[in-house]
Amino acid sequence: MSYTLGIDYGTNSVRALVVDVANGRELGVGVVDYPSGKQGVLTDSGDHHLARQHPGDYLFGLEHSVRTAMANAADDPDFSPDKVVGIGVDTTGSSPLPVDENNVPLALLPKWKDDLAAQCWLWKDHTSHAEAARITELAAKYRPHFIAKCGNTYSSEWWWSKIWKCSVVAPEVFDAAFSWVELCDYIPSVLAGVTDPRKITRGICAAGHKALYSEDWNGLPDKAFLAMIDPKLADLRDRLYEKAYDATVTVGGLCAEWARKLGLPEGIPIAIGEFDVHYGAIACGVDEGTLVKVIGTSTCDCAVVPTHKAVADIPGICGIVPGAILPGYYGIEAGQSAVGDIFKWWVEGVCGGDGSLHARLTEEAARLKPGQSGLIALDWNNGNRTILVDPMLSGLIVGQTLHTTRAQIYRALIEATAFGARAIIERIREYNVTIDRVVCAGGIAEKNPLLMQIYADITGCTMHVAGSSQACALGSAISAAVLAGEYPDFAAAQAAMSSLKSESYSPNASNQAVYNELYAIYRTLHDAFGGVTKTADLSRVMKRLIELRRRS
Repeated sequence: MSYTLGIDYGTNSVRALVVDVANGRELGVGVVDYPSGKQGVLTDSGDHHLARQHPGDYLFGLEHSVRTAMANAADDPDFSPDKVVGIGVDTTGSSPLPVDENNVPLALLPKWKDDLAAQCWLWKDHTSHAEAARITELAAKYRPHFIAKCGNTYSSEWWWSKIWKCSVVAPEVFDAAFSWVELCDYIPSVLAGVTDPRKITRGICAAGHKALYSEDWNGLPDKAFLAMIDPKLADLRDRLYEKAYDATVTVGGLCAEWARKLGLPEGIPIAIGEFDVHYGAIACGVDEGTLVKVIGTSTCDCAVVPTHKAVADIPGICGIVPGAILPGYYGIEAGQSAVGDIFKWWVEGVCGGDGSLHARLTEEAARLKPGQSGLIALDWNNGNRTILVDPMLSGLIVGQTLHTTRAQIYRALIEATAFGARAIIERIREYNVTIDRVVCAGGIAEKNPLLMQIYADITGCTMHVAGSSQACALGSAISAAVLAGEYPDFAAAQAAMSSLKSESYSPNASNQAVYNELYAIYRTLHDAFGGVTKTADLSRVMKRLIELRRRS
């Protein structure tokens, strides 16, 4: 019997999962919350766009989550640490961090430990919105092919805009950094004992989706283009990497130091790092025709198309990258910048509640019919990732009266995220990418049947639920199983190690009819406030909502 270890770095915590490679059975899990900041996130009260994390939290979480998972797995009499044959790692992204010439994060050095610019620039950090806009402008003029594969808009969530922002606001930190590393590449490099940033095996997932990497133009953007942005970025390119790899390539073997810390065999292979949802998609059985939605603080959507087929450039999408999810497939990524975060903001931030209030509002919201609240909302509380790619947008709720309740707003916010999900599906289908089924993963998908039914009714798609509650970590473990030689390819590993839950959610025809009307209103607001149209007539929006409320 053999086992692999999947390690999943989320926004607020890291979790490790011990998995039986024969069937995907999960033997032990360990979850560690990041100790720094507010629920693991370092913020600045003067700038709500700022979100950083301390790299020390990642190393603390790595050791303690794996140790806990291993201890829990030991309850199984067949398990022993020497039977662990590989490790896979996934993380949030784009989450780049500055490192010195020894691959040590600057924030771990005494001089920089309290400097926010020296920390990891978390995926949800939008401070570089002006830089992202300028990169988009320059690329559109001088290198349009660079951004054609990422929806024609470069995002403030991504690699170059964040690094450039650091150069602008904290030049002393930028100058002190020998190189920069994506979190999903950094953790595997630590496990492999890599002490030179130039020798880190970088993954095509992060490079292609966030750093404008493509073999079509020999890797990263050329130095001449980077110099148009900032000459410092052109100089930095020499200290980054020339090639990025898909999941058929191992990062290296587990080094002696971390083998001792984790109680694992030295030398076992470490899979290439990918973003959490990309590996989560593998655990959800992603294949051509399947859209995977991992619903958490934000939502990321992933689809794949075999590389022997042509895929058109899709405006507003976060990237079309060969090998980014599965080897031999184009990985297509989209998503929403806030989903669970919106519900958390309303229930905990505004209403001052906790988990019990989430449950009570969900119960009350479930008694409402579509359209009954007279409300509609936009799901942009943390900007729009897809399809507008604009961090300078914000949330909106229309239709409140003196009788509006907390539960009505709660339901309207759920519906808003579902409308955003429908906009993504429609955009992808518009460019001839097949979506036959939707598979959802994450705690929200597992625990909130109301949300899943609303998603089915609004999108018109049957919603399936991943068999694992730790889909991202399981996907990492599946990749490790392939790299360890337990399976000949990913298709075989997926067939054996992934599954779906028996329950699914199909669209209700009568609900769908009402939601089609509400979605038309949503798109009116979406296109007007999102800048798609400059001539929108909003004078009927409130009246149409009142009409729908009366009918309901």
